[in-house]
Amino acid sequence: MRVCILGAGLTSLTLAKALVNKNIYVDIIEEEKKIIHDKSRTIGVSKSNIEFFNNSILNVEKISWKLKKIEIFSDNLRKEKLINFENNSNELFSIIKNHNLVDLLGKSLSKSKYFKKINSLKSLNFLNHYSLVINTDFNHPITKKYFSKKIHKKYNSVAYTTTIHHQKIHNDTAVQIFTKMGPLAFLPVSEKETSVVYSLNNLKNSRHKNVGDLIEQYNYKYKIQKVGKIKSFELKSLSLRSYYHGNILAFGDLLHRIHPLAGQGFNMTLRDIKIFLDIIVNKQSLGLLIDSSVNFEFEKKIRHRNLIFSNGIDLVHEFFNFERKTNSSFLSKSIQFLGKSSSVNKFFTNIADKGTLI
Repeated sequence: MRVCILGAGLTSLTLAKALVNKNIYVDIIEEEKKIIHDKSRTIGVSKSNIEFFNNSILNVEKISWKLKKIEIFSDNLRKEKLINFENNSNELFSIIKNHNLVDLLGKSLSKSKYFKKINSLKSLNFLNHYSLVINTDFNHPITKKYFSKKIHKKYNSVAYTTTIHHQKIHNDTAVQIFTKMGPLAFLPVSEKETSVVYSLNNLKNSRHKNVGDLIEQYNYKYKIQKVGKIKSFELKSLSLRSYYHGNILAFGDLLHRIHPLAGQGFNMTLRDIKIFLDIIVNKQSLGLLIDSSVNFEFEKKIRHRNLIFSNGIDLVHEFFNFERKTNSSFLSKSIQFLGKSSSVNKFFTNIADKGTLI
């Protein structure tokens, strides 16, 4: 069988590598314009997903930075922790620089006889040449034609990303602070570097210099030597109403996009890839055709899980968004009280690691 993937971003390369590992021929059709990957962007990968990545896609241990703690704070309780997720013996999350992962996947794919890159095709005549067409490209004509119906939400916020360079420390703890202006995350990537994501409310016209000052205001552990170039993007969430059309399947951010406050966007995609692979391998073992029935089964198995998980992330955002508009610390104290329960803590840790199992 031969599969076509539209788009050449991180999701496309990850899925392509997973498929060629199963001896499936994959053609990636990319835009003629070269993608420039933002070097300030990082992804957080949960423990179960990093194991899946290493075992089924590509070993990424050399470019991963392991986190053993995640601390949650709120402006309303100053420096008191709301929740503390911790695992002294194993990592909770791994942080990887986007461009490093893209480079590693690209180099590995270039060595495979099952993989090929093709320049952009705007005509739709190629569709029948493939068993499956997987679309991750927002700008391709297929997207407008078949995947325009979606549930979407604008957060009236802008996410600013950068990397701070600081003095060497034992850097294995991620910090999320729900500030009055929006959620701020410090995500370690080495002993001397930490990625920062600050989602600011109603500040589309803010100068990047002001964002740097705000980061410094909430920094309590790093002796910063340099703040890297600050990039920004508007925050939106979306869920497609239909995952596929015939043998064409939407995937990645085109399928679901969520608020970055929990660092779960790419984790959702990795869970999708695992289920997608399971369906294909099962069909192959039974001698069945790889056709549009794969897309039907995929949507049936994953759509409700993704909706529940996406809505859960949005609920967390709205919860803290409501609190930031008040001067009361009641909601934060309630979360702090629940977070002290080992069973509640374990429940939220499992959700962040494996997603919803419903």
